[in-house]
Amino acid sequence: MPLTTLPRRVTPAEDLAGFTAAQLTDVLAAFTTILALPRAAVDRVDALVVPVGQGEEGRLRHAIRRWETNRDIGHLLVANGNPAEETYTEITLDYLRGLGLRRLDRVHLQAEPAPNTGLQAGWIAEQVDVLGLASLGLSVSAYHLPRVYLTVLKALGRRGVRVALVPDPTPVPPGSAVPETGASAYDLLPGEAVRILSYQQRGWVATLDELRQYLHWLWSERQSLLVEPPT
Repeated sequence: MPLTTLPRRVTPAEDLAGFTAAQLTDVLAAFTTILALPRAAVDRVDALVVPVGQGEEGRLRHAIRRWETNRDIGHLLVANGNPAEETYTEITLDYLRGLGLRRLDRVHLQAEPAPNTGLQAGWIAEQVDVLGLASLGLSVSAYHLPRVYLTVLKALGRRGVRVALVPDPTPVPPGSAVPETGASAYDLLPGEAVRILSYQQRGWVATLDELRQYLHWLWSERQSLLVEPPT
């Protein structure tokens, strides 16, 4: 696929024909290995992270519920969205209060707009440095989570930082309509795959080799976080 234009958000599956079987297998491996990480570990992370977008308030509501019920999570980070989206809402504490936020201490909001996932990931990586975080839970819709994961991993790598990243998929039916586009997760998945493959060529997201090396480190060095200790 030529890289002069960015992939459309809703991309027909036919657009994947321009990639090799090996590339598509890499995407499948990334989705599988990321989403297979033990999500129960989210209750033991230093910070919960929500990259907003596409009018999906469910991401925020889900993260806020976890934040309010689990006092062991030390920080809540909310990465700003894209003002060009029709469903964009300015992220403020008042707005988050309307979604159920009551625990305001150590809530961190990205002040500047973030028109793309890379800018969100850069801010998240900066907060890891500033706050001295060792583990993050990523609260994102399941179809979008692998690309966010790979983008954050790449941003952390640029800073020479390695922390435990734990997926926390927003629990929504995959057939439900995403507010910004009216498309479902089924419709959006081909576009996510195209974006991952295209953005890897631009150096914006981690490659499968980088993910493999990271997951080896994660399972070797942070297994105590991933595996709940026996009671």
